[in-house]
Amino acid sequence: MVFAFARRMLTETDLRAVGKLLYNGGFKGVRSVELHKKRLARGEYFPPFLFISVISGCQLRCQGCWVDVAAPSKSLSLDELNRIIGDAKKHGNAYFGILGGEPFLHPQLLDLFAAHPDCYFQVFTNGQLITDAVARRLRRLGNVTPLISIEGTDLVSDERRGRNSVLSRTLAGLEACRRNKLIIGVATSVCRTNLDDLVSERWVRRLIELGVHYVWFHTYRVVGPKPSPEIALTPDQVLAVRRFIVKTRSTLPIAVIDAYWDDKGEALCPMATGISHHISPYGDIEPCPIIQFARETVRDRESVFDTITGSAFLRDFRETAAGATRGCIVLERPDLVRDLVARHGARDTTQRGTAAAELDAMQPRGSQHNPEHVVPEDHWAYRFAKKHWFFGFGAYT
Repeated sequence: MVFAFARRMLTETDLRAVGKLLYNGGFKGVRSVELHKKRLARGEYFPPFLFISVISGCQLRCQGCWVDVAAPSKSLSLDELNRIIGDAKKHGNAYFGILGGEPFLHPQLLDLFAAHPDCYFQVFTNGQLITDAVARRLRRLGNVTPLISIEGTDLVSDERRGRNSVLSRTLAGLEACRRNKLIIGVATSVCRTNLDDLVSERWVRRLIELGVHYVWFHTYRVVGPKPSPEIALTPDQVLAVRRFIVKTRSTLPIAVIDAYWDDKGEALCPMATGISHHISPYGDIEPCPIIQFARETVRDRESVFDTITGSAFLRDFRETAAGATRGCIVLERPDLVRDLVARHGARDTTQRGTAAAELDAMQPRGSQHNPEHVVPEDHWAYRFAKKHWFFGFGAYT
């Protein structure tokens, strides 16, 4: 599968984009993790991978969305974004996950990518604003991969995304990416209504036909003002997703991304390991995107590095989460999250101002942590990469 996938990458995408992926995303990404390891030895926690929500606005209304998409849209300015990324680059970072809302609603998003040709950007998007003109500029830049969210068939997509004709509009954006030879990803928040349709070999083969080069299955999180717990996966269904991911990596010429398990198949939380934190559209520095509480902002100091490494709130969150579970502390132990917020006097970072009430209403449920059913990586490439660059970093010892 390695050679078949490599052939796809070399024949279906712009070679300049492949070069940027290998150097900015690959070589520099590995280097950023190695620098992270060295910082950990000094007791410094600055994530090698920052996730930045550039804007809160979105044209969709998805089930379980935790972003204030219906409120007046707020965004980080281009100057603020350049300062955040510039400071992170000084400490070896090169990869940035760009989230929203819908990132392509930010009027200066492409200018941000152009200002940092030495970085690699993965944009989490619904794809509906990727026109041919946008895709052509992304091709010229070469340092961006759109990760397009697809949540199901036509009917399921409309139900999940809160609008009509969602899938056809998203696929039009995906096709614009394919025509312009971009490196394309598809992400799915797996829940009960799309599990059978999308966690299947037939669907992944269809993605390959559409020109998709990697797929990211992440499990639905019961959070936000309208959490929809009825569509959350059961522990057995989460296990089935894990088994499917491992099998697909060895059988189909497409990369499969996940953020919940290490090489041995043991669960992990990227926030708890210190490998990633989140910056909101309002500039708040949060443990992860679904934890909408913060003590610090990117405006507190000139250096975002100093702010994050000096945060007692983030440190306590990492240590408490790692001590409680290898899974998701928000899902499994919302009581501990409430305690952390109260202990540090953390602010509700939403516009709606109801994050505390939403947390109080949460009931404990399972996440990816399932120690009695561990599914190790089967493919040598994924096993090697995770063993060296995506693991617990000592958080669970």
